[in-house]
Order: sequence, then structure tokens, then C-alpha cells
Amino acid sequence: MLIDVYIAARASAVRKALPGLVTGLRARPRLAQAMKYSLSAGGKRLRPALMCASYEVFGGRPGEILPAACAIEMVHTYSLIHDDLPVMDDASLRRGRPASHKVYGEAAALLAGDALLTDAFTVLLSSKYPPRVKPARLLRAAAILARRAGSGGMVSGQAADLEAEGFLDRAPAGRKAGLSLLAYIHRHKTADLISAAVEMGAALAGAPEKELRALSAFGRDLGLCFQAADDILDVAGDRKKLGKNASDARNRKLTYAALLGVEEARRRAEALRRSALRNLAGVKGRAGAKALLAEMAGFVLRREN
Repeated sequence: MLIDVYIAARASAVRKALPGLVTGLRARPRLAQAMKYSLSAGGKRLRPALMCASYEVFGGRPGEILPAACAIEMVHTYSLIHDDLPVMDDASLRRGRPASHKVYGEAAALLAGDALLTDAFTVLLSSKYPPRVKPARLLRAAAILARRAGSGGMVSGQAADLEAEGFLDRAPAGRKAGLSLLAYIHRHKTADLISAAVEMGAALAGAPEKELRALSAFGRDLGLCFQAADDILDVAGDRKKLGKNASDARNRKLTYAALLGVEEARRRAEALRRSALRNLAGVKGRAGAKALLAEMAGFVLRREN
């Protein structure tokens, strides 16, 4: 199966399920509207696809964990809403249309993000699953998501990203320090949630701890590759295809492209892809599902948005 088809199929399932899940939460009408607006904005839905493929490695079927796949997309969408706010990256576009705060106002956008983060755990833990997804596996998946998205994970990455604005102006010769700080930002702001996707899929399938660790390393390197590619796209990508503002340069962000230049950033992204594949090779499981994960690494590198 072509990886684009697989990702599109998982994206379609998540897109169809999300509005009903939000309706079931019984939020205030305007809040629910703001939540659905950002959830319906499209996107690759890469994290749900990674979770499903990881689940398949250990014998599962993607449809069995659809609520969990929706839950991680809710967390990802919350992070995008908050990233776009004027106090963060101050971006007016997201996925080709006005950012949430441009449509609903800053306060409503903030609350929509808050709700999506919190309600992701309601969706994850309160939905129906087949018998093979035992309660203990769900709790393990919830613990992974909380840890990866929280103050020791994605949120600290976002904080470090803000703190690093203007870093190259303050320390123009600080390449080594810049690389260390950049590795921390990318590891947490981006790679943690991608790691969570593959870890949760494995946990829901009951994967042995050794296999879960190997998949976690795959997810880490894949997430770092994703962000390196994103840094390049922000400089050299097609604005129309990206569907968002090129805010990194405006905000004086510390990125691989800014620190190393586009060509070296491309080499680093490719090295990370190869490292991800080496980690994946050590995982025992269904060869077909592992092949899907391997193809996703290529997809991440060649994407245009």
C-alpha cells in the first residue's frame, strides 16, 4: 500500500470521527464551534497514522483504536491553536485558513485549546474498544500521552522555543550552544508527541517493553527529522502549499536552517531519517506494518507542507 494512501485513510477516519466526539462532550455551543473549527482544518494527521501503524506492528487493526488516534490529534491541535496566539508565535494562518484566534478571538481560542487538551483524555479513556485493548493498556497509553505532552515534554519544548527567540543575535558565534539548545527544543516541542504516537500504539497492542523502547527511539529520530524538514520548508517551501505564515524568521527563531543553512539542515534531516530506520529495524513484529512506519520516515522528509 502506498504510504500516502495509508495516511489518507487514517486521516479520513479521524476527520469523520472528531466532530461527533466533540458534540458528545457537551461543551458550550461557541466553544464547541471553536474546537471543531481547528479540528476540521485538515492537516496530514501523521500522528494518528503513526499510532495505528505501530498498533498494527503487534497484531492490531487500525479501526480498533480510532478514539485513541483522535485523542492524540486533539492534543496536537490544541498545541497549534496556542502556538498561533499573539503571545506565542503570533501567526494569522493555519492549514491555509485564518488561525482560530483570528476567527473566534484570543480568549475563545485559548479556551478551545484548553478544552481539546483536557478532553483528549476523556476521549482516550472513556471510549469503547475491543477486548484486546485492556484497561491496563489504556492507562499506560494515557500515562505516555500525559508525560509527552506535559511540562517535561512538549510544553517545555515550547517554552524553550520562546526563550530562544533572538538567540543568534545575542550569541552570533554560539553554534555549539545553539545546536544543544535546538536539539532540546526539537526533541520536546515536536519529537515528544511523535514519540507518544508510536509508543501509545505499541502500548495499546500490549507490546513488550523492549519493543516499545525501540519504537520510542524510532519516534524520537522521526520527530527530529520532521522538525528539521519543517525548518527547511519555512525558508524554502511553497507558501501556498504550506498554508501558514513563515513566522520563524520574523520571530528570530532558532532553527536548523537559520543556524546551519538549508543544505546542511537537509543533510541533518536525512541522517535523522536513517537513524530512525536503524532503530525500527530492531523491532520485532509484523513486517508489513514495520514497512509502513519506514515509509512514513520517507514521507516526512519529502513532504511539501
